[in-house]
Amino acid sequence: MEILVDVVLLSLLVITALAINGTKDLFASIMLTGIYSLLSASFFVLMDAVDVAFTEAAVGAGIATLLMLSCMTLTGQYERKPRRSQQALGLLVVSITGVLLYFGTLDTPNFGDAHSPIQDHLAPHYLHQSMAEIGIPNVVTSVLASYRGFDTFGETVVIFTAGIGVLALIGFRPKRKTDGQLQSLVAPMHHQKILRVLSKLLIPPILLFALYVQFHGDYGPGGGFQAGVIFAAAIILYAMIFGVDIARRAFPDAAVRLLAALGVLLYGSVGLVSLLSGKHFLDYSILGDTPQHGQHWGILLVELGVGITVTSVMLIIFFTFSARVDRRGRDGDASQRQ
Repeated sequence: MEILVDVVLLSLLVITALAINGTKDLFASIMLTGIYSLLSASFFVLMDAVDVAFTEAAVGAGIATLLMLSCMTLTGQYERKPRRSQQALGLLVVSITGVLLYFGTLDTPNFGDAHSPIQDHLAPHYLHQSMAEIGIPNVVTSVLASYRGFDTFGETVVIFTAGIGVLALIGFRPKRKTDGQLQSLVAPMHHQKILRVLSKLLIPPILLFALYVQFHGDYGPGGGFQAGVIFAAAIILYAMIFGVDIARRAFPDAAVRLLAALGVLLYGSVGLVSLLSGKHFLDYSILGDTPQHGQHWGILLVELGVGITVTSVMLIIFFTFSARVDRRGRDGDASQRQ
């Protein structure tokens, strides 16, 4: 039965990928990409990788879809037909990338190999010792936030750097609006009463669920990254329905940028406290009365830092693109009046 489900999901993935490649409608392409992410998440669930499935669903089908929809307002709905030289260049880049990826997998163990290094050394240690060493039931959180906390810190810095990169490239300060320009151009659904009512009903539970995911990662699937994405998705949904300007009043740009840096600083500060206390960087055992108690506090703080940074960076990216749309819309209106 499981093989039949795998075959059906794999077939749907192939069909969805071919549909994405064939369509020229960017809106349809974005929706199909979200469906592809949901199908991938289903695959991860079948492989008992629930945390990965959660992340794929939140990022691929959630926040990525919203961000691509906001980007589409800058590009138009339909793809322009590329020149033959561009098609040839794209095919060349894809072919080279595929060949490099193929050679990169030659030295990796076979899928499901019971004697691969990770099965002989790392996985048994994590599965059998994490409860005694870390003291939390979710092994995935133990690995991500404690055993390889330095890697997760690097990933958080990368996310923060991505937000800084977007600001540096296109985030120059927009013109101050007059009172007559308070209604954002990125709120075409503002007059849809059903959407307004449904969003008011849905956004509070979404935020509560994000809080649950943030602070329940020790015991089940979740953590700062997934919670940050869900927080940002709820705020972006609010902005798309009620207007970006109203959302930016509640979440000013300066505060969002400060929070993005604060999350990284919180994560790094936990490591510095460990270092100054004579332990290794990000060794949380010094933070509590017992090593396990210290691990609880350390994981709670670093996950909170990840959640704050992820939420803030997602909002920075969305608000920055929205400012570009507003500016283009006002420029277009001004040119039409002339």
